Order: sequence, then C-alpha cells, then structure tokens
Amino acid sequence: MDDTSDNPSLASASTSTPISPPTRETMYSLNPNPKLHSSVMPAVVYTGSEDGLTGNGSDEATTEAIPPPFGSRFLTADKDVWSKNAWDHVPPPEGHDEAIQKALNRQRLAPVKEKEKEKYNARPARYWDQFYQWNEANFFKDRKWLHNEFPELVLASARDAPPMRIVEVGCGTGATTFPLLGINENPELEIFSTDFSSKAIEVVRANPMFSDPPVGKVHASVWDLSSSSLPEGVEPGSADIIVMIFVLSALHPTEWTRAASNIYKMLKPGGMLLMRDYGRYDLAQLRFKEDRLLEDHLYVRGDGTRVYFFTLDEISMLFTGSARVQRSTSPTSFAEQATVVYEDEEEQASTPKDDISSQSADIRDQTPVVSTTMQTMVGPGSAEAPDPECARWIPLDVPFPDCPNHPLFSIEQLGVDRRLIVNRKRQLKMYRVWIQGKFQKRDSLPSAQVASQ
Repeated sequence: MDDTSDNPSLASASTSTPISPPTRETMYSLNPNPKLHSSVMPAVVYTGSEDGLTGNGSDEATTEAIPPPFGSRFLTADKDVWSKNAWDHVPPPEGHDEAIQKALNRQRLAPVKEKEKEKYNARPARYWDQFYQWNEANFFKDRKWLHNEFPELVLASARDAPPMRIVEVGCGTGATTFPLLGINENPELEIFSTDFSSKAIEVVRANPMFSDPPVGKVHASVWDLSSSSLPEGVEPGSADIIVMIFVLSALHPTEWTRAASNIYKMLKPGGMLLMRDYGRYDLAQLRFKEDRLLEDHLYVRGDGTRVYFFTLDEISMLFTGSARVQRSTSPTSFAEQATVVYEDEEEQASTPKDDISSQSADIRDQTPVVSTTMQTMVGPGSAEAPDPECARWIPLDVPFPDCPNHPLFSIEQLGVDRRLIVNRKRQLKMYRVWIQGKFQKRDSLPSAQVASQ
C-alpha cells in the first residue's frame, strides 16, 4: 500500500503533537452517508510517524498506512516519478508545445474526407450501439470516485435527505448509476438513467440492481441529449441534479445549444449540473492520426464514436453566455524531463477486438479522478488559456431553444484537472487533461413563466 509521505499536509505534521481524530459529529457533517465514512473521511490519528500516520479512530493507536487523499500527490524534485502510478497537478514537460503543434499539423494535413463526415454525424447512436455490443459492461469501470469529486451525490443519498431526483445523461452501462444506488440510504431518491444507445440501456436494465434496487427507485430509457424532447418520465423543472460524465464531448458542436437547453429545462431552479469531460490537448487528442479529424478539436475514433476536446472558455460560454473564467494557482510541481509517448497505440482498429486493445483505459473514461484546480503554467491554446474562438459554435444573439436569455447557469466550480499517469512497466508518461464543472440553474424569469416552459 502506498505511503503518505507525498502528502504535504501529512509530511508537515509535528512528530510530537498528534492531531486528534475526527469526532462522529465532524465526520457526519463532512459525509452524512455512513456507508462512505471509511473512504471519504478515514478515522485516523495523524502523528508524523515513519509511515506517516497511526491510529484507527480510537484512543488506542495502531499503525495503518493509507493512500493520500485525491489531489494531494505532488511530484516534487525529491520524488521518483516511477514510484506511483499517478501524480496530481503536473505541468506539461519541456517541449510539450512543440509536440502539440506537430500532432495538430499531422491531423490537419489528412482530415476525414467530406463525403465521410456525414456517415459519422448522421447516426451517432449506431456507433455507440456497436461499441456496447462489443464490450457489454466490461469496458467502463464503476465510478467509485464520484463521492470525492461530487459530494452533492453523497448528500442526496443520505438517509435523512429530502426527496431527490437525479438524472444521469449518457449513463452507458451504469458506471455512475449503480455505484450511487449501492451507497444510497435515501428511500425517496429517484434516479433516471438515459443514453442514446439502446444497447447500453439494455445492459443497464439487465443489471440485478436495476430490477431490485436496495433503496430508492431507478429508471432507464433511450434518449438523445440533443433531441427536442425530454427523457421519459422527466418533467420540466423536476430534476435536482443532472450528472453528465464524458458526454458533451460525444456531440457535434452544432448540438451543444440544444443539449444545454434540455439540461436547463429538466432542472429545478437552483438545481445542479455536475459534469466532467475531455480538455484541450489531452493525450487522447494528440494520439489521433490521419483520417480522424472531423472539425477543429472534434475527432472520430476507430469505432466510429466522436469526441471533442474543450477549453474552459467554451464550457463557460455554453452555460453562462460569457467566457469569464476565474483563475487560481496550485502548488508548483516538478516535471522530470523524459520521453513522452504521443503517437503509439493509435485510436483506430479494423476489428472490434483490435479496437478494444488500442483504446486502453487511459484513453476513455479514466476511473480515479482528483482535484479541479486551474493552472497558469501552461501555454497558449491550452484548456486553461483564453479561447478567442470559444463562441464559434455557440450563438449568442438569440436565446437557446425554449430558454430565457443568458446567463442560464451560474458557475459553482469550473477547472482543469491535469494528471500524469505513469505506466511503470513500460516506462511511459501520459499527460491527461480533463475539465470539471458544477453549474447551478438560475431562475432568471418570473416563476410563472419558468413553469410554463
């Protein structure tokens, strides 16, 4: 098990003055769902001992090392990069900008032919059906990290929580739905899982937890986020929380406004959108080669599914009508120079089996996630940098369909998560870039008008 010496908050603890363990009251205020106490707020006494901490929550101390909290594993000059499989807040290495430009130039010289674009854009659900037909429930792992990134879901699942309605858009095979059901103690929690792949919904409905949820209710239906209707059973203004993980990137940019409109219509005033998606110049974007570029930063994978790589300004513009992004800095990390792999393991294949092997776990839905602190240590054109073309696909002169004028949402959180994923066996370093946001629906119209939408 990993030690905790790379957590600055633990390493700085006094060796003579132990920190008292949290009380049950403190733990409950941080995490009202007791099923998650052990993973969200470990009851331990930090003492600065050799292993970094001792204790089991009682007055009697025992030695038990646990991994450092997500977001606190910093790669500093005294650390061996190969000692862990992931590091947080790691800036790009020297030469990264040149590698980005080389990859983009290669892609732009051989984009997808015009006559081929319609094939991928006309019936995207067909390719996702094929994907789930090939992979069933074996590709995406359960997102057990959700309670760390989105504590709103933990609050909604607490035993004494009020009636809550959560809509998961792009549920796939239930990687979010079923972990949430597994920890739910709220008998009045209702989850609506939607996906525009009928095969994905078939897999969800075949899960034993779907037909017999331990607590609460769950529904599943085929629905296209860019359609002009709402999901089956979801009335306008009825959702408390919408979860959208690596979903918006699957749409063509011309479909974004309708998607934002549907999200706005489903949420109650004050309701929350929790989203996570791919950031500009993520490793997956740089790995694409010839005949994969559909539009700037929009690609088609080897299996026919699409993926877009966002900037913060694009996400902000879509949901608030403004590119205003508040920036902050995070602890500076040390990036050791080494060979960085951008081009091997190409994201294309001629058979389903090859496609699965070529699109490894670090390309699609990465299971563990960490902080969303924005960086100022990256170059122009990055996910964090000002994006002068952020409104290219977003019309601002007219309201979105069936919506009031912007801002539709206020930003509760919006940031970039940069991680260095390490393949210790192959001695590879993989620089990942994700965007995470939390947006609250604004009630910008009189209540009677909102209710009539």
